[in-house]
Amino acid sequence: MPSRVVPRFLLASIATIGVVAFAGCTSVPEPDERRAEVVTTQPVEGASVVADSDPVVRAVETSRLLFESAPAVVVSPAGDAEATLLSAHVAVELGVPLLLDDGADGAAPVDSAVPETSASAPVTGNAVAEEIERLGASTVVAVGNIGGGQFDGLDIIASDADAQALSDATGTSLAADPAAASIPALAELAVPDRSKTTSSSSTDPPLDPMPVPAAPLKSTIALTTDAPSDAASLATARAAGVPAVVLPADAPDPLRSSETIAALHEAGAASTLLLGEAFGSLPDPAWSVRSAASGTQLPGGGQHLFADRLFVALYGAPGAPVLGVLGEQDVAATIERAKKVSASYDDLTEKTVVPTLEIIATVAAGAEGADGNFSNELPSERLEPYIDAAAEAGVYVVIDLQPGRTDFLTQAKLYESLLVKPNVGLALDPEWRLEPGERHLTQIGSVTAAEVNSVSDWLAALVERDGLPPKMLVLHQFRLDMIQDRQDVDTSHPQLELLIHADGQGGQPDKQATWRALHTGAPEGIAWGWKNFYDEDLPMLAPEQTMREVSPQPDLITYQ
Repeated sequence: MPSRVVPRFLLASIATIGVVAFAGCTSVPEPDERRAEVVTTQPVEGASVVADSDPVVRAVETSRLLFESAPAVVVSPAGDAEATLLSAHVAVELGVPLLLDDGADGAAPVDSAVPETSASAPVTGNAVAEEIERLGASTVVAVGNIGGGQFDGLDIIASDADAQALSDATGTSLAADPAAASIPALAELAVPDRSKTTSSSSTDPPLDPMPVPAAPLKSTIALTTDAPSDAASLATARAAGVPAVVLPADAPDPLRSSETIAALHEAGAASTLLLGEAFGSLPDPAWSVRSAASGTQLPGGGQHLFADRLFVALYGAPGAPVLGVLGEQDVAATIERAKKVSASYDDLTEKTVVPTLEIIATVAAGAEGADGNFSNELPSERLEPYIDAAAEAGVYVVIDLQPGRTDFLTQAKLYESLLVKPNVGLALDPEWRLEPGERHLTQIGSVTAAEVNSVSDWLAALVERDGLPPKMLVLHQFRLDMIQDRQDVDTSHPQLELLIHADGQGGQPDKQATWRALHTGAPEGIAWGWKNFYDEDLPMLAPEQTMREVSPQPDLITYQ
């Protein structure tokens, strides 16, 4: 006999006997042999990314990640957002996967390469039919206008994409309120009370057997986006009892969202699912998830640096007024002064203004010293009071290196105990990088792009290792030859946000000419810093002038 099919105008299911499986699949069991229980599976630890460009494939991959078996599935037409959202509510209430039909009636093959971080194997062939067979499903709830040929041999409960009709056909309760048919509402949809689930022994159940949902998966959370094409994957996650956080499809980076960072931290989940094509743009999803789950919020909120904030810094060395204003007062007064200086920019920009300290950790020296490198390395203990006070006050810190005749990487490693703190970045000052035989103040120093890259490789690995937020890496420059082969500087590490700091002093026409020259041929996507000198600039720009006359506007403004 044919499969059980409910025409669009009927609301009750019709019993089926002697069903025949579709080609290539095992026979569907007789009704009394069918298992009603839904069986879920715990995803692998870490981040699993489901980001295929085809929403049909994403829906299948999500089902495979979370479900071992299910007596029923819900199928909705791909590309029909209204039908999919209604179907999503049904799938969540029944506790079963939601799959999508591409309208090809099972004929079109699917060949998907799964992202490296996904726990799924590649999806090939007739993806939907194969997934239904894998799940052992005997019933398909078909919503809206879908092709039924690939479901031959299965019980089909068909319904228009209408809330009342679908509720009647499936025994679920769908809200008629259009506002409920949205991705955010779906993410908040309550998972059914498993203790009150209708069993297959109930009188005239709409589905035979009626699914008995599995207990909600533990220690798992999902991130998805508000793209309509992500509704199916979201529904399948919610059907498995997985809580979900919705991000904008045009801004899917979890590190930009304070709310997402808080949610991931609070969840403390071992497994995180990233469900949506937009997540394919994340360069390192595993690190992004670990960093966000730390719960760390950088000054200004979130974990990114330059997109929506302006850093305003005091520069200098502790206890050394001659090297800059940072050294003119004690720790507490330095923090208060940094906050006061940064506050002068609050009304001049729509960005969040972040008070900042740039602390010279290794100071260029006129004498070679015991180690012969013409650089005095301050002990980490000398800097820690500033860093700890800054962290408590919402102040960012950059530690600055003036390495003399040694290399930047050697000196950077001396401060690893400070650089593992979330609010601490690093600055390289090539003016004070000497070659053998050179001495400070007899020439301007320089650094190769290769040496800069050795530092960025090490620092990025440190951030990756400890799941830290991205770090600021500042490159000081006021002459083009200070950074040799600058076009080869590696800006690809997602764990770092690089900035070129134009720190020349003198008259404003000369400073502006330097600013323009440094921008020519600079690495793409790099941020920019400007320095105001209290005594050496002729004249020093006021905050209003800095924001008006320095174009493009800087991301970091430092005072020395």
